[in-house]
Amino acid sequence: MTPAYEKKWQIFFLVATSIFMSTLDSSIVNVALPYMMQDLQTDIQTIQWVVLIYLVTVSALLLTFGRLSDIKGRKPVYVMGFTIFVVGSFFCGMAQTPLFLIVARILQGVGASMLMACSPALIVDAFPVQERGKALGMIGAVVAAGLTTGPVAGGMILEYLSWPFIFYINIPIGIVAAIGGIFVLNDVKGAQASREPMDKTGSLLLIIMLSSLIVFMTQLSRWGVFSIPFFFFAALCILASIGFAVNEAKSDYPLFDLELLKIKLFVFPVMSSSILFAALFVIIFMMPFYLTYPCGFSASKTGMIMIVPFLFLLFVSPISGMLYDRLGSRRLCVTGMSVLMLSLVSLMYLHPAMGCVSILWRIALAGIGTALYVSPNNTAVMSCVPLSRRGIASGAVATARNIGMVIGVALAGLIFSSSFSTLTNGSSLENYLAVMEPFFMISFKRTMLMGVVLSIVGIGVTFARGKELKE
Repeated sequence: MTPAYEKKWQIFFLVATSIFMSTLDSSIVNVALPYMMQDLQTDIQTIQWVVLIYLVTVSALLLTFGRLSDIKGRKPVYVMGFTIFVVGSFFCGMAQTPLFLIVARILQGVGASMLMACSPALIVDAFPVQERGKALGMIGAVVAAGLTTGPVAGGMILEYLSWPFIFYINIPIGIVAAIGGIFVLNDVKGAQASREPMDKTGSLLLIIMLSSLIVFMTQLSRWGVFSIPFFFFAALCILASIGFAVNEAKSDYPLFDLELLKIKLFVFPVMSSSILFAALFVIIFMMPFYLTYPCGFSASKTGMIMIVPFLFLLFVSPISGMLYDRLGSRRLCVTGMSVLMLSLVSLMYLHPAMGCVSILWRIALAGIGTALYVSPNNTAVMSCVPLSRRGIASGAVATARNIGMVIGVALAGLIFSSSFSTLTNGSSLENYLAVMEPFFMISFKRTMLMGVVLSIVGIGVTFARGKELKE
């Protein structure tokens, strides 16, 4: 093996480790929430912020750290990201109060955002253009492996140990990966530092914009459209957005290079990525409620069923990455979005009287569609931007993904809860009775229909990217 061959796979292993740990951590935490709530003696409205604050932190900082990796180099961002992630994990495990745990999750989110922001850029920097699809496809498989392993590992840890250990397992792996980054991430093209200054004003405005957007969208069903908190955060988001656009246009070294908006193959894939994850998370958010209430499945059975989309993501992602190297992104991404739409359409006709097989093939379609889409889409984005802006592009893709997830969950929660409350004369899902099954299914169908509409829009946006020039 040549030194260059060994180097690129060493970098791949480091990136895969960071991606696996960040996705594993998020899926493990979801499993442990009931145990945290009981142990810390708090309520569901408080404990949900353990998940929400992590998402807010990661989404708000991805572009900032993507840009920082272009300026300071990928190596210091990667190594520092894993270091902060390890420290945050330690404090999460040590938490004795809900507030301490939430603050520790902010620290963990800062580290995770650094890792996520520079990881795709590191892959594109290390691999030649003809191998990028395959490499990013394998990264898609790593994401799926982390999401799939999380519930299983979390269940074992919670059965034999206690919830702090879901955070403690990050520490030894993180230390080894950070040390590995110090020695491996040298002499990688695009990973070296530049002398450009950081756009601190743009970074602050972006953090305010994305944080306020996520907060008002996730709390929309709780606050209501005409509430003062909703109007405050919506206005804050709009003002920060305007300020960010003005600042970026004037800055000599912007956080987000507005010139990238002139690249069709950047703009449309980023937009469609957000739409895809919004449609996907309509399914991911709603299915556990369907399996728990009308179907009456146990938590363990529900967890095993929900692994299915991620299993297909695990096996199909490398294939779609390799197909990109031959076919390009548009055909694969349109196909992937269409398969996701078929999954949502089929779920509209699901009924609790049907067997498990009827559930499995429907949600399997969602995993297949997502797998066909993600790797080619990411490769197209990362391959069309200049070398010095790959960190920005990497952060933009990850930010779009996270915002899409939030939008999907927020819209699904809003449509389902408002429909169910109206049909049951004000009852909530917490007071579910068997007699409410018809009302649940009507609300579920309406929510899936919203997902279908999202995916149809996504097909149009995906097709609008046009054909790419293969290098």
